[in-house]
Order: sequence, then structure tokens, then C-alpha cells
Amino acid sequence: MPQYAVLIYSPAPADPMELTPDYVALLEQYPAKVTELGGRIVTGFALQPSTTAAAIRGDLVTDGPFIEAKEVVAGFFVLEAPDRDVALEIAKLNPATIHGAVEVRPLFVAPTE
Repeated sequence: MPQYAVLIYSPAPADPMELTPDYVALLEQYPAKVTELGGRIVTGFALQPSTTAAAIRGDLVTDGPFIEAKEVVAGFFVLEAPDRDVALEIAKLNPATIHGAVEVRPLFVAPTE
């Protein structure tokens, strides 16, 4: 089954320790919704707040995320879904769409010779 990276964008600094109980409840319900639509979350990770990030460009290392933005990458998960349309339907149900955004991108599969 095809796999998709689902990137979660939240308002900066996207501190997972500041999630409200209501939002956590929505997150806990999400895997069941994914399964109902024929998908499966393979793995997922929340990231530390964007204030802990470092950006590297050439030899220059700076504190903070790569770019200044109101929304930052807060986490990601790998989703298996039958096709892109199902992956998008699953992503639309993600609670992050309430106050942030979700990006869906197919994982690269190297061509076989």
C-alpha cells in the first residue's frame, strides 16, 4: 500500500506540552478514524517546540527554525493509504487542521532496475 508523509503545522512555537485536554482527546480519536477510511498510521512523532530548532545553511548555524513563520512543523507521521484521495480524506480529519495545517506528500520509492 502506498505511504504518505503527513506533516503537521501548528502556530509557533508548537509546544506539545501546551496542548489542551480537548485537543488531546481529538488526537486520541484520530487513529480510529484513519482505520475507518482504510488507512494505517505506520509511525508518528511530535517535535519539540520550534524554539529548540537550529538551522544550518552552509557553515552558518543559527538558533530557531529554518525560516520565520507563524506556523511551524510540529510533528509528522507516516500513513499507509490505498491511494492519494484516501490519504487526503484522512488528513482532512486531523485535528491540526483546526488551528494549523496538514501537508500530505507521497514517500519517495526508488525505481527498481
